[in-house]
Amino acid sequence: MVKKIKWGVIGSGGIARRRTIPEGIMAAENAELTAVFDVNQEANSEVANEFSATACSSEAELLRRDDVEAVYIATPANLHHGQVLAAAGAGKHILCEKPLGMSVEEAEEMIAACEKAGVKLGVGFMMRFHAYHAEALRMIKDGAIGRCVLGRAQLSCWYPPIEGAWRQDPAAGGGGSLIDMGGHCIDLLEMFFGPARKVCCLAGNLVQDYKSEDSATVILEFDNGVQGVVDTFFCIPDASSKNRLELYGSGGSILAEGTIGQGPAGTMVAYIEQAGKDYDAQQVRQGESGQVTIDPEPINTYQAEIEELVRAIIEDRQPSNSAADALQSTKVISACYESARTGKFVAI
Repeated sequence: MVKKIKWGVIGSGGIARRRTIPEGIMAAENAELTAVFDVNQEANSEVANEFSATACSSEAELLRRDDVEAVYIATPANLHHGQVLAAAGAGKHILCEKPLGMSVEEAEEMIAACEKAGVKLGVGFMMRFHAYHAEALRMIKDGAIGRCVLGRAQLSCWYPPIEGAWRQDPAAGGGGSLIDMGGHCIDLLEMFFGPARKVCCLAGNLVQDYKSEDSATVILEFDNGVQGVVDTFFCIPDASSKNRLELYGSGGSILAEGTIGQGPAGTMVAYIEQAGKDYDAQQVRQGESGQVTIDPEPINTYQAEIEELVRAIIEDRQPSNSAADALQSTKVISACYESARTGKFVAI
């Protein structure tokens, strides 16, 4: 019989209600939802009724419950620090949405608190679990595209001014398109290539007039010399942004559309160079030559991240979407904002 870990949710509206509860906790074979809390008590009651959980009136009430072993935190970014510290203090394992903290210092404090309490801390980089991304990583590790030289990750959408939207206020969200969507893109490139060591960033408001940036482009250099580009905008219509992932190497490329996002779908093709091919001064593109369609069995990324943290709890190990990865991401994002302010490359 599969051992199940009992879950509580802090911030039951938003992404928790749309995705992580129905597709993640409820679908996971090793998880069970027991309690939920949200500052919007009406919405919280609706979520509790929909998923047969107990509606709590406060975070403290949820954290006191004996039938809550792990907590999913899906609140505005400025609340993550205090809520992770409280959950760790209550002895609960934690899956926290990214960003882990509003600063490197906050992230380090959160990690230290979880280590002291002996609880596991995972972070919501669910795109790491996407079947296409996992297959691309396997191919890179197997040397399928030779020495990696460049990666590009794109995630953009149309996000107009909305009253009370915390992602549009840096005091609540830490920033806009860069920290919200660019964080996923940067994490993916670091999954493929290893840690970044230097960044240069442009960020600002080209269309939307809220306080957070609606536009950001990042150039990255990784420890192994690979170069990267991340472009992420809150001011491009949804249908116009194909959310492309491009991975290039000395022996070929892996090109994808639609895999960066909340769903399990997308398309991915690899172009593998023929062994022994010499220099072509005409640089003639060979069309379909060397094309390989990548079509793995889809995986629901929210279910996968829940099941992974539960396995990490049971096996007493760090989850693959670990706090160390989240701390690195926080350092890179912080350096990006510093670069945007100063106009200079910033070392990580």
